[in-house]
Amino acid sequence: MNYLSTRGLAPQLRFSEILLGGLASDGGLYVPEAYPHFSTDELAAMRGMSYADLAFAVLSRLIDDIPHDDLRVLINKTYTADVYRYTTNGENAADITPLKTLEPGLHVLALSNGPTLAFKDMAMQLLGNLFEYALEKTGGELNILGATSGDTGSAAEYAMRGKKGVRVFMLSPEHGMTRFQQAQMYALQDANIHNLVIRGVFDQCQDIVKAVSNDLDFKTKHHIGAVNSINWARVAAQSVYYFKAYFAATHSNDQSVSFSVPSGNFGNVCAGHIARQMGLPINKLIVATNENDVLDEFFKTGVYRPRPETKHTSSPSMDISKASNFERFIFDLTGRDAARIRSLWSAVESGGSFDLNAYPDVKAGNLFKRVAEFGMVSGSSNHANRLDTIRTVYEVYGTMIDPHTADGLKVGMEHREPGVPLICMETAQPAKFDDAIREALGIEPVRPAELKDLEAQPQKKHVMDADVNAIKRFIVEHAR
Repeated sequence: MNYLSTRGLAPQLRFSEILLGGLASDGGLYVPEAYPHFSTDELAAMRGMSYADLAFAVLSRLIDDIPHDDLRVLINKTYTADVYRYTTNGENAADITPLKTLEPGLHVLALSNGPTLAFKDMAMQLLGNLFEYALEKTGGELNILGATSGDTGSAAEYAMRGKKGVRVFMLSPEHGMTRFQQAQMYALQDANIHNLVIRGVFDQCQDIVKAVSNDLDFKTKHHIGAVNSINWARVAAQSVYYFKAYFAATHSNDQSVSFSVPSGNFGNVCAGHIARQMGLPINKLIVATNENDVLDEFFKTGVYRPRPETKHTSSPSMDISKASNFERFIFDLTGRDAARIRSLWSAVESGGSFDLNAYPDVKAGNLFKRVAEFGMVSGSSNHANRLDTIRTVYEVYGTMIDPHTADGLKVGMEHREPGVPLICMETAQPAKFDDAIREALGIEPVRPAELKDLEAQPQKKHVMDADVNAIKRFIVEHAR
């Protein structure tokens, strides 16, 4: 299995060669040269597998340069009941991602039972073990540079803390995250963890990460790696739980399901797209946004128009105006036309936009009309919507959900079809967003006892301007 860049100018590489990095040398994102495809018989054999066995079945088709015995050990080490122990409502931790049924045909996939109570743990814990394995083989070191709007940072830090040869430099916006999210990151005292609080918004943090990644001399000299969803290994690992959810919600492979996915950076829904390309019977992938509705606008109009301003909302992990993973989907949508991708993203990176209606397509008429082939639809939610959804789900089903999952359910219900199971991907546990829960329900969300006094713990952080050169200097000074 070789991997190629969406922009077509970087060399094709193997999985282990792209594992520790982020962007390709031409600024693009790595994707497999072709998606492996599971046959009907293979899907039937996967039904009923444990999460770890299912992860091996999927990932071994995407990773063929790590010995399979080693890969199985890493996967079995990652997906254990102890790692994903923060279950609620009597869920079985051994299921790793329990399916919560609200009513027949309507489900929420519990993805937030890991150490940081967010779905990012599902892939990040595996990434930490893969990184450590790769560095032990080479005797190398890695300086991870990442950006977070809420959950990626803590998930990365909890996955990498104490890992030999790994340091984490995590950028987060000064405002927007909840106190719980901030405390999860800033309370870590590990010597290899560095939290850089940026005077700005998430998109500025993300732009800094891309700028550093595009400085190939600096990236190489200082061993810069990535854990954001621009890292292929993370998106690949996320595709596993789509298979797990499908098998849990259906009785046979003749059925199809739809997934509603709270979306900001497009990484989670991109993982669903990958699962669909690999043969999983997905009817619709429902892209749910908050007030930062760049993706909703695209799927309704064909215009991708990142905003100059990012709105602060009560679902802060989705407060993103530039969806960095979106390029992978558009690459497939254009028939893997790397020259077209370079042209489209040249416009975006210069502060502009693009309109797929303007590009002819022999089969569909224009490129935007091809979106239907991939089962993508969308919708948006706002503060009043998500509070109303939180109340309704609690009153009708006795289940407490976080504001991002509420956005997903609100938009998902707008696209629900008779006879097609709808699965909403959970983003986080409500404990991470206590202000929104208090406003919606007038009660405190329950949190694991181990995390009861998290916000009161001493915090370690560095507040900095949104300055690429200042970030580089910090990395150089602390990457020793």
